Amino acid sequence: MLDDDEFAKAKELYSLGFKNIKADRFKPLIDYYNNLTGSNIADDEYNTVLHHQISQYGPECENCGKPYRTPLASFCAACGNKRII
Repeated sequence: MLDDDEFAKAKELYSLGFKNIKADRFKPLIDYYNNLTGSNIADDEYNTVLHHQISQYGPECENCGKPYRTPLASFCAACGNKRII
């Protein structure tokens, strides 16, 4: 998962990929993400990077530790724990 600063850089590389006409136009984005996270996503999975911003998700569930689906979620989809907001 990327923090907001890391995500801003990834989003910039994503935008630049659309302006580039080379076949491997998203390679800088894929390399940045893979080096940052230690992942190994394929070159054709560049869209997945935009779903890995930590602030898009809520805090960890007090019961099971998995993140809530959104920052405003009222219950945990994984275990059903009701969140007090």
